[in-house]
Amino acid sequence: MGLFAGIGGFELGLQRAGIVTDLLCEYWEPASAVLKKRFDTEVVGDICELRSIPKVDVVAAGFPCTDLSQVGRTAGIDGSESGLVREAFRLIEGASPTWVVLENVPNMLNLSGGSAMTFIADWFEKRGWNWAYRTVDSQNFGLRQRRRRVFLIASRSEDPRGVLFADEVGSPRQRASHSAYGFYWTEGNRGLGWGDGVTPTLKGGSKLGIASPPAVWRVGEEVGQAIARPSIRSGERLQGFHAGWTNVGAKDGARWKMVGNAVSVPVAQWIGTCLVTPREPAEVSRRRLVAGGRWPTAAASIDGSREAWALSERPIAVSRGPSLGALLDQHGGVPLSYEASNGFFTRLQASTLRVRGDFRAALKAHVELVAG
Repeated sequence: MGLFAGIGGFELGLQRAGIVTDLLCEYWEPASAVLKKRFDTEVVGDICELRSIPKVDVVAAGFPCTDLSQVGRTAGIDGSESGLVREAFRLIEGASPTWVVLENVPNMLNLSGGSAMTFIADWFEKRGWNWAYRTVDSQNFGLRQRRRRVFLIASRSEDPRGVLFADEVGSPRQRASHSAYGFYWTEGNRGLGWGDGVTPTLKGGSKLGIASPPAVWRVGEEVGQAIARPSIRSGERLQGFHAGWTNVGAKDGARWKMVGNAVSVPVAQWIGTCLVTPREPAEVSRRRLVAGGRWPTAAASIDGSREAWALSERPIAVSRGPSLGALLDQHGGVPLSYEASNGFFTRLQASTLRVRGDFRAALKAHVELVAG
């Protein structure tokens, strides 16, 4: 079952691995409408009003990152939204599933000395659960989006290392050039979010429903088309959903928020496959993890003994399929508006950021064309 289910990225991936969905909980009505359209199961609302959950094997919860994200409020695990993970724990404690799967941003390992990760790890250990977590990047699962997320799996009776740590192929070779590059047009002062052949992480956007999808520079395209932003259909594909997944009546701003907050489907499918058939962990170096120390990118606790594991963010080797430019060709892209492109170019010109000269030239030509 899924708590904080959003638009069902976790659940769709787990279903593709053969795990049946039984009950979904999502508070935000536009996302709830997507769940009701796409899943044949009961969908309920406010987790705080949910008294119990069914006896299931797997509980998945991509709990809110608002208070943990670098671009959020950074209030931490005691914030009003990220702190709702306590409601998930309340329900989990009453149901005792075989597996619990959590997802959140990597900043949870660092913010306030990693207090969020400490709280979660301590909660499970005090109740006799084993746990393992690993940071993985969605671009390593066939998607054209760079999206680093922490996945934690806990179990009272099983070894979660056989799920998250069973696969390891290491970092891929870097290509020298690409036909398209992603960047954040909302930035330009201190960073770009630059992505070689991928977009930077899709974001949820503002609480006012103002969409801020990343932009893409398509090398060699004609002026006016070379600097574009993905359509919402392209955005859905960047997360592993089929194009049109969120098309149930909401406006594009709300749809971008749903997509930006979602769990990448292929990552969830990989986890689901490993949950169905756990294996021996990969042979990599590990070290004892001292309480109070810095949280690494991957770690586990078995019978209360914590270890850091030297694992990459690329568990499996998957072909990315169509290029970023081809994805926009198939599912749509919109030339970046004058206001957006000129604002970005102005900030970039005033900054000390180093960017490719041909990108700067392409951006300048785009601004001049769409101004007119």
